[in-house]
Formats: sequence, C-alpha cells, structure tokens
Amino acid sequence: MSDEYEKYRKDNGEIDWGEWAMDKHQKEMEEPEKRIVELEDLRVFKLADELSDYVWDIVSRWDYFAKKTVGNQYVRLTDSVAANIAEGYGRYFFGEYVVFLYYSRGSLKEAEFWTEKARKRSLVTGEQYAYIKERLEILPKELNAMIRNVKSQDKNWAKKKAGGYW
Repeated sequence: MSDEYEKYRKDNGEIDWGEWAMDKHQKEMEEPEKRIVELEDLRVFKLADELSDYVWDIVSRWDYFAKKTVGNQYVRLTDSVAANIAEGYGRYFFGEYVVFLYYSRGSLKEAEFWTEKARKRSLVTGEQYAYIKERLEILPKELNAMIRNVKSQDKNWAKKKAGGYW
C-alpha cells in the first residue's frame, strides 16, 4: 500500500477505511470547487422564489375577475421560474438541468408580459411594479450565469471522463 494509507493503518496492519473516507470527505469539502451548493442557497433560486411569493401576495388581494383572467396565469408562471430551477437541479444530467433553466428563462419573459398587463390594467401599484421589474431585470442575468456555470461543469466532467479519471 502507498504512503497515503500509512496513517490509517491499525496495529494489526489493516487499513481503517472509515477513517480514511472521513478524512477524504473533509478535504473535498474544504476545496471550494468541489463543494455542493444546496438549491436553497442558489441566489437565482432565492430571487425567483421571493418573486413568486411577492406576486402571490399581490394577486391574492385582487377581485375575482382579475384573479381569474390575469392572476391565475401570473402566479403560475412566476411559480414556474423557481419550480423549473428546482426540477433541473434535481436532474442527474447537466443537459437536463440546462433545459429546465431555459424553461425558467422563458417563464421570465412571460412574467414581463403579464407584469405589463397588470400595470396597464391598474392591478399593481407603482411601487409593486418597480419591485417586480427590478427582479425581472436581475433574474435573466442570474439564470444566464447559472446556465454558463452548468455548461462549464458538463464540459469539465466530460474532460475528466475522457482523461481516464472515471
């Protein structure tokens, strides 16, 4: 056995694989590029989730006709931004993750449309409109950055696999 295992060797000569695995895991967690980021810690997910809750709070106060015509779709599509990020995050393959991020981006474009409709029909206040518009300007940039990040991870994984690491 190599020197890597010497500090894990017991008195009887066997390797304490549990201790070795714990140390290896600890080293991997200390390396920033190997850390796994939880879904709830992703800035893009947080922003999308906050936006959908904000829109829900607004729409829930509308009258029946406004809720039925504009509100229903407005809430569903803002919910789908965060939901698609979450679903993509849970997928095994990078390509699937990117597809769901694209779906989120499409829902953001639709959110812009319905935000304008809500403004034109006086369903949102100027303050609410400004808040939503600000998020709708930030979120596409965050999503595009996430898409680039996921695509680069896919390429790095493919290089490692081709290089014999797997």
